[in-house]
Amino acid sequence: MQKTILNPDQLLKLPQDWVREQIHRFLQEDAPAGDLTTAGLSDQARDVTGQLIAASEMIFAGQQILEACFGEQCVVNLFFKDGAQVQPGEIIAEVKGLAGTILTRERVALNLLQRLCGIATTTRQYAQILKPYDMVVLDTRKTTPGLRLFEKYAVAAGGGHNHRLNLSTGVLIKDNHLQLTSSIGDLVNNIRAANPQVVIELEVEELDQLHAGLEAGCNAFLLDNMEPDKAAEFVSIIRDYPGGEKIFVEASGGITLENLATYLGAGVDGISVGALTHRIVSADIRLEIRFES
Repeated sequence: MQKTILNPDQLLKLPQDWVREQIHRFLQEDAPAGDLTTAGLSDQARDVTGQLIAASEMIFAGQQILEACFGEQCVVNLFFKDGAQVQPGEIIAEVKGLAGTILTRERVALNLLQRLCGIATTTRQYAQILKPYDMVVLDTRKTTPGLRLFEKYAVAAGGGHNHRLNLSTGVLIKDNHLQLTSSIGDLVNNIRAANPQVVIELEVEELDQLHAGLEAGCNAFLLDNMEPDKAAEFVSIIRDYPGGEKIFVEASGGITLENLATYLGAGVDGISVGALTHRIVSADIRLEIRFES
């Protein structure tokens, strides 16, 4: 019996035209009337090589970022692909072009790369722990406005699983929705009548919510802020329900690398972690200029 897939469309690659548009907007934000400092250099037209060097261990995510930041006016040589592990001191890429171009675009490129590599690195830590148990780590919608696709792309590069991309691509009925309806069954029926093929997930905290969701035909459940023993109890009820083996079950709320191991025997299919994107520590990358001989 095939298990429900929350989101089959993982962001392993972003639309390149969209990436270029976003990078252009970021560059305009950073230098709306030009780079006044670089404009003062007498040799800004000199050919140089900028080396992007890892200053910390990381999982790389950002091939498309570098191509969009520098590719039209410089030659970009990438030495790592998305998802590759990079050690401190290793050169991630070389960018060859005019000094002025590289200096003006440096900060936008580094800001994005450092954040995305930080997300991918933390995601990989979760994914490696969960993989032997046939579990996945999922991102959430707790993303930076304007950067959501970039951040979810980094999660995928790190080996994580993208949850719904936005409110239009999936249904997650949460506690505040339940405050505004008298019946889980009526809400599910209303949603399904308008969107027959959509996966409907219900966030549950109590047994009565779980039973109502099962009877309503929910495809997935989010076990919110549950201790591992309680989560295991809920999973057992779901699996014993007719068709329950194909229902996707995720646990969420306060799950960290430090306590993740306690959930490995709960029987859930995934762990969703908002901190992957909203509490991340950026990776450390520097750009050093080398003169062409």
